[in-house]
Amino acid sequence: MAAVTPEELNLLIEQTYKVEGEFNELKASYVHLQDTVEKVVEFLPNAIWIVNSDNTIFLQNSQARELWELLKLLEYKTDDYEIKFNSSSYLIKSSTYKDKIMLSATDITEQKRKENLATMGQMAAHLSHEIRNPIGSISLLSSTLKKRVIDKNIPIVEEIQNSVARIERIIKATLMFSKGVDATKKEFLWSELKKSIDMSIGYYAYSKEIKFIFPAGDFKLNADKDLLDMLFSNFIINAIDAIELDDEEEGVIEITYESDANYHIFYIYDSGVSIENKKDLFEAFKSTKVKGNGLGLVLSRQIAEAHNGTVSLMDGEKKSFEIKIAK
Repeated sequence: MAAVTPEELNLLIEQTYKVEGEFNELKASYVHLQDTVEKVVEFLPNAIWIVNSDNTIFLQNSQARELWELLKLLEYKTDDYEIKFNSSSYLIKSSTYKDKIMLSATDITEQKRKENLATMGQMAAHLSHEIRNPIGSISLLSSTLKKRVIDKNIPIVEEIQNSVARIERIIKATLMFSKGVDATKKEFLWSELKKSIDMSIGYYAYSKEIKFIFPAGDFKLNADKDLLDMLFSNFIINAIDAIELDDEEEGVIEITYESDANYHIFYIYDSGVSIENKKDLFEAFKSTKVKGNGLGLVLSRQIAEAHNGTVSLMDGEKKSFEIKIAK
């Protein structure tokens, strides 16, 4: 065996260093690529799992880690499918690459909720149109009947009229919800709006002694009076129902008023029972009370927003709402 010359040894050492350098560069490139892939997977808005053939996890993002129990329910399918998990809906996609299975879960709960609301709104609007004609006939006939019955039967007819007025209010709210709220603004006085509110709640029957406290002073508003009438009537009727459910024989409903440079600000308080499901307050078709179709507060918020304002439940000992209407 021929001896290795110093020149050949130096060349071999140089080649070894070169190979080691190329290996380190390749290793760094691979680490960078792996880090990039992990960051891309983490950036995606859905849960991602890449699973080995033995069901161990090769790669996953933080959303997937939070839904690790959901992974147990998933299976590879050629078509996309939906699955319910912990009161949420997920769209599941899956594919394979060599010995890896890739799974993704996208939260579509809000999308499903909006689809269901749209369907319910269309059905409710159709039913409201169908009910409107017979209700109109009943209202007309009850007015005629009231003029002809003996005095002791008048309260019965008035109860019919009150019930019809409630149905008409529900129909109006349902149709408005399905079409959307559009405010036609003009100037009027608070005293004019108060008179309309008094008439609206006058048709609402209740059994307890309720004290109504409204702002005494007068001031101008530039808004849609009919819509604000509906907004305040919704809150007052909710307050009446809350007082009716309370153990006390009397109740108080109070509206206070203040203003700043940009808004008319109203606070509505009642002494009735407290609100149980606060998260459902402004959810359409989810009522927090026994009587109601779940549209009153939703429409009230939409009416306020149509006036560039807001409606919100206030924190504190008193159960009160804040209503802002832009000037």
